[in-house]
Amino acid sequence: MNELLWYVSRATGVVSIVLLTVVVVLGLVTSGRRRPTGELATIVMALHRWLSLGTSVFLLAHIATAVAETYVSIDLVSAVLPFTSGYEALWVGLGSLAVDLLLAVGVTSALRQRIAERTWRRVHVLSYALWPMAIVHGLALGTSGELLLRGTTAACAVVGASAIAWRYSSTHSDRQRRVAVAAQEWS
Repeated sequence: MNELLWYVSRATGVVSIVLLTVVVVLGLVTSGRRRPTGELATIVMALHRWLSLGTSVFLLAHIATAVAETYVSIDLVSAVLPFTSGYEALWVGLGSLAVDLLLAVGVTSALRQRIAERTWRRVHVLSYALWPMAIVHGLALGTSGELLLRGTTAACAVVGASAIAWRYSSTHSDRQRRVAVAAQEWS
């Protein structure tokens, strides 16, 4: 049973980083000057939201199986309190910190209609920090002999970094884009 938990933990970790990368890329696509409009924007945002939920489900399974298996010693406290694990404290801690940031992003997103847009946006920007933490966590703790697992995480790093570069290669900042859209709506 413990071996099964080990494999499920690794599999759900890889699925989590793939989904998180797709969510980050979709978020980048919908936040910039080049974002889609009309029906396509609705579809992309819906995908962003649903895949965010899927990421959370797989991440919860990853955490639960990492805590439940006994091959390495990671307790529930270490899963949410960064840098307290007896096993690879730095790398597990980065994963824990990413989970905490993801929780903050998720909670504020769920409360988006009840909190200030500025607050939501500031917390949501934490995604730019949590995603690389998750990548480093996966590369550092990923099963070293499994080229496919490390390769998948490395590919996520390349795709995500490329999307960030694409997003910030825009000639206008997001604030300028919002002002331009508002001006068009008034004219």
